[in-house]
Amino acid sequence: MSIKLFNTLSRKKEAFRPIRKGAVGMYTCGPTVYQYAHIGNMRAYVMADVLKRTLKYAGVKVNHVINITDVGHLTSDADEGEDKMEAEARREQKSAQDIAQFYTTAFFDDLKILNIITKGIKFPRASKHIKEQIRLIKILEKKGFAYQTSDGIYFDTSKFKNYGKLARLNLKGLREGARIGIHVEKKNVSDFALWKFSPKESVRQQEWKSPWGVGFPGWHIECSAMSMKYLGKHFDIHTSGIDHIPVHHTNEIAQSESVTGKKFVNYWIHNEFVSMEGEKMAKSLGNIFTLADLGKKGVSPATYRYWLLTAHYRSPIAFSLEAVHGAGVALLRIISTIAGAPGGGRPVKRIMKKFTEYISNDLDTPRAVALIWEVLKDEKISPQDKRATIFEFDNVLGLDMKGLVKNTKKIARVIVPENIEQLLREREDARNKKDWATADKLRGAIHALGYEIKDTNKGPEVVKIFS
Repeated sequence: MSIKLFNTLSRKKEAFRPIRKGAVGMYTCGPTVYQYAHIGNMRAYVMADVLKRTLKYAGVKVNHVINITDVGHLTSDADEGEDKMEAEARREQKSAQDIAQFYTTAFFDDLKILNIITKGIKFPRASKHIKEQIRLIKILEKKGFAYQTSDGIYFDTSKFKNYGKLARLNLKGLREGARIGIHVEKKNVSDFALWKFSPKESVRQQEWKSPWGVGFPGWHIECSAMSMKYLGKHFDIHTSGIDHIPVHHTNEIAQSESVTGKKFVNYWIHNEFVSMEGEKMAKSLGNIFTLADLGKKGVSPATYRYWLLTAHYRSPIAFSLEAVHGAGVALLRIISTIAGAPGGGRPVKRIMKKFTEYISNDLDTPRAVALIWEVLKDEKISPQDKRATIFEFDNVLGLDMKGLVKNTKKIARVIVPENIEQLLREREDARNKKDWATADKLRGAIHALGYEIKDTNKGPEVVKIFS
């Protein structure tokens, strides 16, 4: 199985060739755990999960690392403003460690309910790798890439050849204050903090001693230190959202390659935004939904994952409840169809050849999802083979179809109209009076309106009928 991936570094699809045959090192930028992750954030982890599943399907062992940022991520890309963890700790009147633990647990819960494979993933925390970060900064200083200002230690981007190659930045066109912000002591507009000194006018909860003074690490050096510790100085794949290209990942490359003198990462894979009303979904814009918010609207995590897979990861996708509810209806139709098929089938080879072609071509999940519908409509394929083929797809798509077949409630909460609810109440009243004729008549009326009643030990359940 030959895999092609779109490499942000080259801006083209490339044949994927691991550094070590049969093994891949992959790093995914993790969350800053000061608030709940929103559904736009989670697209990056679904994308990384599909990529990992594809590699595993091709027989490759994946060593996957997702960091947890629990210190050092400031409110501005200019290395200015307050640490997000400190600000949230003050707002909630808790310790920064308690904030980190709470939102890290919430993040793990989100990964689980989205059926993202977490077994074997390393989740290093920035606050537990301060020594590694200080060691890298000392190397950069010794090599002449770092200099000191009144508020910290900075990386001199003019010393690194081809700074901005990932984002294709026009460094000559950058003006002080245009993008990064004003800092009179910085040698270059694009220079960034490796270590920040604790402010004298306030007290930080999280700070450490260093050769340069008490303070905390810059956001970018954290990822370089953790990725190199667990994957080595040169590894295969780095993934995240496109928002990290111009600053965070650009800086990771510069500092990492300055430390080692060699290439940092071979393949940079970035997903596009989830947008809402024409704007990217972001906490700063206040236009976010969490998975819990979707649940309150009757949208399950399985439905949201399916909806994401209907768009290519490199294409923007516009969120609306109507669109996601539509995805839930589609997923429920798929599961309802294969649920009635007998077991014992086998994946159809000609179909699997198509699926492998699609998914290995830069994770083309929209075509893979469309292929599910082709399978369901193909009269030449037996019901049991349709079921087996679609289950085989799911090794990569990760929708947990076998689990959904056993429990369709995991797909979506059925929103039952008031008129159906009224008929259901009347039927229950008739059943309690042992008026079976009326109860059967009301069941027929409900069925005619597109709903089926399933009587269970816990009471009646209403299921939408799909033709």
